[in-house]
Amino acid sequence: MPLKVAFFSPLPPARSGIADYSAALLDELQRLVDVRVFASKPPSFNPADFDVALYQVGNNAHHDFCYEMALDYPGVVVVHEANLHHLIADITIKRDDWDAYMRAAEHEGGPQALAYARRVRELEVGPDYEGLPMLRQLLDRSKAAIVHSGCVEAELRGAGFSGPVARIPHGAWIPDASRSEFRDRLGIDESTPLIGVFGFLKPYKRIAESLRAFRRLVRVHPAAKMVLVGEPHPELQLHSLIQSLELGSHVRVLGFRPIDEFVGYLAACDIILNLRHPTVGENSGTLMRALGLGKAVVVSEVGSFAELPAAICLKAPVDATEEDHLFEYLNLLVSRPEVRKALGARAREWVQTECTWPQVAQRYAEFLEHVAHNGAFDFSTPSKSTEPESPPAVVRVEPEYILSWAPDEAARGYIETHLSRFEKTLAITPPGGPEDRVLEMGSYLQITPALKTRLGYGEVRGCYYGPAGQIDNHSVQSIDSEQFDCALELFDAEKDRFPYDDGYFSTVLCCELVEHLTEDPMHMMSEINRILRPDGHLVLTTPNIGSLRAIAAILSGYHPGFFPAYIRPRVAGEEPEARHNREYTAREIVLLFHYAGFEMTLLETGPFRDEPKPEHEWVKHMIARYEMPADLRGDGIYAVGRKRGPVRERYPDWLYQ
Repeated sequence: MPLKVAFFSPLPPARSGIADYSAALLDELQRLVDVRVFASKPPSFNPADFDVALYQVGNNAHHDFCYEMALDYPGVVVVHEANLHHLIADITIKRDDWDAYMRAAEHEGGPQALAYARRVRELEVGPDYEGLPMLRQLLDRSKAAIVHSGCVEAELRGAGFSGPVARIPHGAWIPDASRSEFRDRLGIDESTPLIGVFGFLKPYKRIAESLRAFRRLVRVHPAAKMVLVGEPHPELQLHSLIQSLELGSHVRVLGFRPIDEFVGYLAACDIILNLRHPTVGENSGTLMRALGLGKAVVVSEVGSFAELPAAICLKAPVDATEEDHLFEYLNLLVSRPEVRKALGARAREWVQTECTWPQVAQRYAEFLEHVAHNGAFDFSTPSKSTEPESPPAVVRVEPEYILSWAPDEAARGYIETHLSRFEKTLAITPPGGPEDRVLEMGSYLQITPALKTRLGYGEVRGCYYGPAGQIDNHSVQSIDSEQFDCALELFDAEKDRFPYDDGYFSTVLCCELVEHLTEDPMHMMSEINRILRPDGHLVLTTPNIGSLRAIAAILSGYHPGFFPAYIRPRVAGEEPEARHNREYTAREIVLLFHYAGFEMTLLETGPFRDEPKPEHEWVKHMIARYEMPADLRGDGIYAVGRKRGPVRERYPDWLYQ
């Protein structure tokens, strides 16, 4: 039975970063445990219906019901920041419940804090927001806690919490947004240096310091621009500050933006300033999005930000040298774009390997399971699922062996033309053992024998398009007199149920097939998911319509498809072979795997033919100029995915109208 979790958190459209965090987490967590979500205080709640309750608690009024339910029904509390004083003030002072505020203050800080709270009630002083974190009541009632950083864990221990604490990194988005589109909205070209500050524009985010450093940058780089994206805080006289610094023609305040636009303007920027002081250990969803976009980021060297790897961001101290550091960092990143791009590339790689949402959800599931069943668990170390796995063994099949299975000269000519593709496909296919079964879809028996004789699979099956239920038996012989027998089962991969039991295969090869499908590719992907065992592998290859060759073709006025031609029947009246119907980009293959329930373990592009293509160098220069993604531009896509669960979405919007 899956673990039953009661999940308490605000959700979008609430203007809370934790709402966005919870929505992203739930997308993955609900695949691992049985989750019931409470986005507001329920009229009734029976804790006996659940194995564990999980509370996402932040320091604002959006989280009042999470805090109150966590006190009434103890569970696991996610402490996003080591201070809840504003939240406590919202649910006590603002509700005219001064007695509750007094009790909370005394519980937190003893007689001295109580005496200060009495002065607050008499309006002699304001609440001691920074000095009194108001954590103890919540921690005293909680079974366990989750934090994102070591500094917050230390605060919890300092507040006397002795229960289990899991340090789970803040999940990171890897957004897909157009730099060029949002630069066009801003009216700037691809070469204009653009710096961005994002989120609720509060004074503690070092807005004034950022603007002063930017003014110095403008003196060196007059074309530089800055955008401030977020709702300005009333205590920050932002427009007056911009005018006093004579930055009116260089800085635009865009205000609050919906998340799609917010991410788009992040993508438009070259450099992101994500600064704050003081801090209570909070992380930043904006920061994680910027790192996922591969942006060069400057953070303050405090709190959780100080714990980030030095290779993925620049860290500015919050002492008297702060403005100098900010200016020098901005000048470096603007003057040397290669440094900026390398920093961003390392940031994106770190996100992909350390803190994707599936990894974060897996750690949540493991921790909740152990808390619910009082199991022993080392909460300070990453789970096994987040540790990098050893790369699978690579079996190199010699080209002569592949060629040895050509039945005639015509077949040999085709294999020679596509030999690099066949070698690559076999190299990325995980090897098997005597107990493993493999299916090659659309099999022409060109590489099928090698799956048994070189990769070691105990059972090799093939299939092809044709009337469901029909089986074509094939027997082929190599030039070395090696015999290979294979039955090809016929069916329509877009309509028919595949004639195999659930979880029958260890590996499925779907090579040069998906581009031929005309109606329902997700039917095929769903059936592949069904017939693969848990953690089984899908190997998929297909032409890349996002290749350098395709870009060069379309900009020169030609069709970008690798094979867009119609096929003439070989004999009058004979049905022609299936032509290419829809070719894919590499990132679309990532989406295809994701929605079909697969975790991508390998994604590469490469040549279909080993031919130099100097005529495409101009495309590389254009991509670099506009800072478009330069990776995954080979003619062919080579992808391997591991089955991680059921199909996520049968008809994803990006593929079906």
